[in-house]
Amino acid sequence: MMDDVSRPDGSKADAASAAMNVPLTAREGPPPSWGELVSLLAIVLLADTTIYRGGGYSGWAAMLAATPALLFAGAARRRLGPSLALFGAMLLLAAAKLLWSGTLVAIVVGTALIPLYAMSLAGRRPYILDAASFTASLVSSGARGFAAYGRRGLEIGRRFAPSNAITIALPAAVGIAFSLVFVLANPDLVQSLSETLSRYFSDIRSWLSQISVGECLFLLGVGWTAVGLLRPTFGPARARTDTDNLATYPQDELAEIAPRPLYLAWRNTLTVVISIYAVYLAFEFRTLWFRVFPDGFYYSGYAHEGAAWLTIGLALATSILSLVFRGRILQDRRVGRLQWLALVWSIENFFLAASVYNRLLIYIRFDGLTNMRIVGLYGVSAVVVGFLLVLLKIVLRRDFAWLLQRHLWTVSLAVYLYALTPVDLLTTRYNVDRVLAGDLAPSVQLSEHPLSAEGLLELEPLLNSSNAVIKDGVAALLDKRRAESETDESRESNWTAYQLSETRFRVRCRTAPIATIHFSNAVDRQSAWARFREYAYQWY
Repeated sequence: MMDDVSRPDGSKADAASAAMNVPLTAREGPPPSWGELVSLLAIVLLADTTIYRGGGYSGWAAMLAATPALLFAGAARRRLGPSLALFGAMLLLAAAKLLWSGTLVAIVVGTALIPLYAMSLAGRRPYILDAASFTASLVSSGARGFAAYGRRGLEIGRRFAPSNAITIALPAAVGIAFSLVFVLANPDLVQSLSETLSRYFSDIRSWLSQISVGECLFLLGVGWTAVGLLRPTFGPARARTDTDNLATYPQDELAEIAPRPLYLAWRNTLTVVISIYAVYLAFEFRTLWFRVFPDGFYYSGYAHEGAAWLTIGLALATSILSLVFRGRILQDRRVGRLQWLALVWSIENFFLAASVYNRLLIYIRFDGLTNMRIVGLYGVSAVVVGFLLVLLKIVLRRDFAWLLQRHLWTVSLAVYLYALTPVDLLTTRYNVDRVLAGDLAPSVQLSEHPLSAEGLLELEPLLNSSNAVIKDGVAALLDKRRAESETDESRESNWTAYQLSETRFRVRCRTAPIATIHFSNAVDRQSAWARFREYAYQWY
């Protein structure tokens, strides 16, 4: 058992602190500063203004844009590094996306980035699992932070003993007195100051009168979380290195460490999957590559569901390779043979990944680009990167924890990039270009999927379409959304509801060909839209 360690004052530190060779005060962080308290207050007030009392995505954008600077200014521990700059930039990009055309995904992703930024600010490497643990510990970190504030308050209180208070109170009193004299000596200044103070007190009374129990709980939650982010605490670092995850064995002493049945099982497994892949890839290239598909081809089954199953196959291959090259297999002198088999299978998996992309492109070429097809492209790409990480793990002989941490980074990055992607802008622009080129099938994506303002901005060229049904249908949609936008504009009085794409759409409605679109009544407009939907549905 480890002995207790004595502090300079004679008290005992706990064994965990002794093991870390860090005093308790260091683990708790430096004493709270005024800058930290100001940052905490600013975060709470900003959250109240932009989120609780806010009206939309621009409020969230302001919160995500300002929080990194506030955390940096008030952090109890502050370390600069590449990850800090990276996550700060990612938060700003998320804020820009919310300002342009907000989505719930962008809010969730942006909020999830804040703990990662706080970890980087404290000098910790933000692995996803560690970040999840850190996020879960924000409640306890907030409690420790408030305890530190309480101790700091007691220390300040002791400094204000009667013998010391006069050193501050007397100068303050004299200063206030002279200030009042100078103000009272100027009637205009008295009136101006009186009106200003009256207005401020009125605003404060109005703000306080609107506070509800729910808002108090919200502000308490934000404040508690902010304290945890400003004064993060971490458990003891695991004794793990990234450069040597294996016991050191001289090359001439490597023996058949892995049991023979285990080695043979993995060798035979790789041989079998290589053979199966070879047969299947030949079939895949023969049936789905470089061919014109006949009418009635089952696009959904092959290109949609089929791509999903092949993606699952890629993920399964990733898991199997990770399981093969671990533990005692890595110290086996026969591991080189397994690595050659894994190399062959890896090449086949890259051809399989190309097949998944091909199937997705077949579906896109058939009837256009959609939100879920972009999700599919991101998902397959994440799986491919995960497979590359497995190969790197095999080459570098790293452990499973190394792989898991980096693959979680990959998935998180894919989600982040999707949250920033202007999906409606890209899909609508692609589908409009296809329709204008004479391929009318993608028009179904314009009629069956709701569009945000960024998508509506891309519809304008279709007002010149040679197809009257599509032209009238798009005109009906734009006219309807223009009317709705004008109504929303009259209702949006809170700056936190501002959306740049909505504003740009309103401007285009007043200055572009959209402004010339007018249906005599709502019935004619709805009739044009119904004809367009019925016409486009043949490609659904």
